[in-house]
Amino acid sequence: MTGRGATAVLAAPAVVPDPPARAHGGWALGLLRTARPRQWVKNVLVLAAPAAAGRLGSWQTGARLALVFALFTAAASAVYLLNDARDAEADRAHPAKCRRPVASGQVSVALATGTGILLGLGSATAAALLCGPLTAALLVAYLGIQVAYCVRLKHVLVVDLAVVATGFLMRAMIGGVALGIPLSRWFLITTGFGALFMVAAKRYSEAVQMEGAEGATRALLTQYTTGYLRFVWQLAAGTAVLGYCLWALEAGPVATSLPWRQLSVVAFVLGVLRYAVFADRGTAGAPEDVVLRDRPLAVIGLAWVTLYGMSVAGL
Repeated sequence: MTGRGATAVLAAPAVVPDPPARAHGGWALGLLRTARPRQWVKNVLVLAAPAAAGRLGSWQTGARLALVFALFTAAASAVYLLNDARDAEADRAHPAKCRRPVASGQVSVALATGTGILLGLGSATAAALLCGPLTAALLVAYLGIQVAYCVRLKHVLVVDLAVVATGFLMRAMIGGVALGIPLSRWFLITTGFGALFMVAAKRYSEAVQMEGAEGATRALLTQYTTGYLRFVWQLAAGTAVLGYCLWALEAGPVATSLPWRQLSVVAFVLGVLRYAVFADRGTAGAPEDVVLRDRPLAVIGLAWVTLYGMSVAGL
């Protein structure tokens, strides 16, 4: 090649793309992104049992719950790291998941796996040393169930819904276990089925949005029907409401100026009904996104927290 064409080729600078790690901020930031910081808000559920028992009034309790929150966050982050390391190859073929740090090459599979194992073992060991054997046992059970979910259970119909809901339930239980607070049957029923309601509503929304777009989301959804998922979230919502109502009406003689415990039922039911609007439309994504983006639902939630808090405080 000679003349102007050759000159143009020689003058053109060589374009060498940055490696993924540099383009996205390095492996450290990639590990943080893989640990899903936005999901850490779910771990606030460790306050649920102590709040229900009215045990949030001392700094010792606050320090213990802060430790439990940190340990559960480390355990959950370990699961996300191991999951992304295992699914790296499949994620590369996904239109959205291909941007995840492990799938994109920002974080190596070996680094994600090693960090996940260290976080998991470290959180379980710290729980045993600092919080007691029962708390450690619950944390280890959570890790075992979630790893089994990543490896196999997320591909098993119905079991996948139960496992995800159980993760929320364990978050709500561990705060009470760490403080030695007995967990009532109504607390477990309401929390467990409330979690199943949100999980099934999210799956239903994904199934509705993926209709006509095969392969755009998790493969297991193709084995569910939208009618079945609708049945699951409706059943779970009804059971959660029933459990909460029975808890509220089980209270003994009212010793306060107003029956705050019974009045909190109104806010709880309104919250479930408002959330069900998004589930019915097929727009109920991540629970934290639904609550934070819908102002009426946030206000209802604040009203429930206020009424519930006044009931626990005995005002």
